[in-house]
Amino acid sequence: MSEFLQSDVRQLRRVNLQVGETGFGDPDVPLRTAAVVDVETTGLDPATEKVIELAVRRFRYDPGGHIVEIGRSWCWREDPGMALPEDIVRITGITDQDLIGRRIDDRIAIDVISSADVVIAHNAAFDRPMIERRLTGLPTMQWACSCHEIDWSAAGFEGRSLGWLCAQAGWFYEAHRAEGDVDALIQLLRHERTDGRPLLYELDGSSSRDSFLVEAVGSAFHTKDALRMRGYRWEAKQQVWWREVFDRDLVNEEAWLANEIYAVGKGARTMGPRITRRDAYSRYR
Repeated sequence: MSEFLQSDVRQLRRVNLQVGETGFGDPDVPLRTAAVVDVETTGLDPATEKVIELAVRRFRYDPGGHIVEIGRSWCWREDPGMALPEDIVRITGITDQDLIGRRIDDRIAIDVISSADVVIAHNAAFDRPMIERRLTGLPTMQWACSCHEIDWSAAGFEGRSLGWLCAQAGWFYEAHRAEGDVDALIQLLRHERTDGRPLLYELDGSSSRDSFLVEAVGSAFHTKDALRMRGYRWEAKQQVWWREVFDRDLVNEEAWLANEIYAVGKGARTMGPRITRRDAYSRYR
């Protein structure tokens, strides 16, 4: 049997967060509290689908992005009043039998989330509208999206899916379950870049900056595939393709739209996109 050098083998450790102080960071400086959230749902349309599982976990962190203390995990399931699609059962492992008579405790869920300074999700454009539509008493809060507000390429990662990012950082977990996804994201945010700063430090800084909602109003039907490949989402109620970009990417986005969507011969019904400035309170709604 051939022997492998240590550099030829990569070991993955299971994500296993412990409640309490982490031993990292500076607990004697002013700390912020984050609530990491994730949902499992009956489908992929935030406007029509229902939440079947909600997980929340809070942590406190210092100005350097070091997580100082981790709180307990909260997780609820809820009966959507309908049979789950087969693909949802296959992906999540949750069955109709698991949800019979179950319901999210609105009061506790709202209290836990609203006690934080910022809410973090790995895909806030999906999680925020799903959670706010389900928890109608939740106040307007600051949200951060780890998927889009961290420069993963610059940090030495490939892709943006949570499971693959964690694997590259040396961790594995049970994916596509809300509680596991929350813990995995917290573990990933603790990962240090080559400059010694945790990824949370970058997320905390980028989430405080303004962004721009870019809506491809008047785009021709035949350009939908190009928009989708570019990262645009379809908003059925407003009948428009949209995406969120930060200031560093706005000029490039406008140039791409001018060439691919609004150029002569592309069939657009307007001269250009509608652009709206947003902040952490209004972003991803």
